[in-house]
Amino acid sequence: MRHGATYGSACVLAAAVLWGTTGTAAALAPGVGSLAVGAAAMGVGGLLQAAAASRVVRVHRAALAAQWPTLAVSAAAVAVYPLAFYTSMRLAGVAVGTVVSIGSAPVAAALVERVVDHQPLSRRWALGAAAGVLGVLALALARAGEEGTVSGGAGTRPVLGIGLGLLAGLTYAVYSWGAARVMRGGLPSRPVMGAVFGAGGVLLLPVLLLTGAPIVASWSNLAAVAYLAVVPMFLGYVLFGRGLAAVSASTATSLSLLEPAVAAVVAVLVLGERLPALGWLGTGVLLAGLVVLTAPARRPRPDVASSPAPPRAVDPVP
Repeated sequence: MRHGATYGSACVLAAAVLWGTTGTAAALAPGVGSLAVGAAAMGVGGLLQAAAASRVVRVHRAALAAQWPTLAVSAAAVAVYPLAFYTSMRLAGVAVGTVVSIGSAPVAAALVERVVDHQPLSRRWALGAAAGVLGVLALALARAGEEGTVSGGAGTRPVLGIGLGLLAGLTYAVYSWGAARVMRGGLPSRPVMGAVFGAGGVLLLPVLLLTGAPIVASWSNLAAVAYLAVVPMFLGYVLFGRGLAAVSASTATSLSLLEPAVAAVVAVLVLGERLPALGWLGTGVLLAGLVVLTAPARRPRPDVASSPAPPRAVDPVP
């Protein structure tokens, strides 16, 4: 891994821990629709990012303007992602929606980097990402079984929910790739994330105005949505931006596979849900994959053939 990648990986993992609380927080506001939750959480969180980074955005406005096509694509993906993600969980069930959305993102990010930037994929990434996806799949199967037992079935429209989950995974990969690409051009993470998420937040405001009335209908709804906007979305994406400055989008999206495991544990602790043995096994496999992705790469041993030859014993001493 490159210099600073350990710090970047730690930032992405910390962001994934915060994101893992979103499902439980959204469950505490059952009267708020999925579009309203997504628009409020990512929209308000994005505007907070833009406000916090406003000074550095102005300082780097010329460099940001030079990258406007990539920033525009990323901002559009930021706006689509939460709407697709939360609606996928509502239609296909929390477990299935989560695994499709989060589990498909590393593959989508790798394909984007491969096709657009022609970046090769390492065996380490393939092994770690495969273990992570398998772990998330096992975790989702376990939680889906529990959801079916409790509610009598999966989501109301699983096929549409899975399709929206794939869209969420793709848009997550696209905005991660776009932000990381601009940062690789020499810009710091704060102005890039402020510009991308600020523009995405502006795009989400019409959706919030049309669907957000239930948010202010009760203090509990308002508190849950305010938490989603400030902690997982604002603080989480500040950490994610710092991570993207040091690791590739494919690695970052793979590390964020920790989110479903955290979500499962938080649901057990806060909502009293039960996680079967398959779920704990999936969590273990997932964590093993993250260890593979974050462990420092071993330096290759010097090649004996290319190392300087020792002086011969028969050479005369000058």
